[in-house]
Amino acid sequence: MTTKLVIGLDGAGSGDRALSYATDLAKRIGDCELLVAYVIEWSPYSFQTAEENAQRHKRREEEISTAMTRVVDPAVEGLRKNGMTASGIVRHGDVAHTLNTICEKEGGHQIIVCRSSEGGITKRIFGSSTANLVMSATVPVTVIG
Repeated sequence: MTTKLVIGLDGAGSGDRALSYATDLAKRIGDCELLVAYVIEWSPYSFQTAEENAQRHKRREEEISTAMTRVVDPAVEGLRKNGMTASGIVRHGDVAHTLNTICEKEGGHQIIVCRSSEGGITKRIFGSSTANLVMSATVPVTVIG
């Protein structure tokens, strides 16, 4: 049975640590597939006109394309060069919920992320995406420091 690991990237250097850990783990497992996921934080709760919604949809599509080109595709290419079976995906939404949903839909067995670099008052009031993922995920979550 193939094990599928979902690697959540944040577009920062910390993602390299998650990729490195996942690569090492995949080599130890053997029959393993890696799914690189990037979630663009987005809330559907916004009151806008029809024209604003059309513009927002266009921006979302542009953001997805940019994230694939700048973050996900290079990560997938690096994994493949290391002999890994890898693919990538970009979605909009709440990071914790969306990563878990991706994992469920794609048949993932584990999610690997790096600790959030967010700090200060925002983290204390709203919590971090990483903490929210750990508390709500339906599969094991490995957090890389």
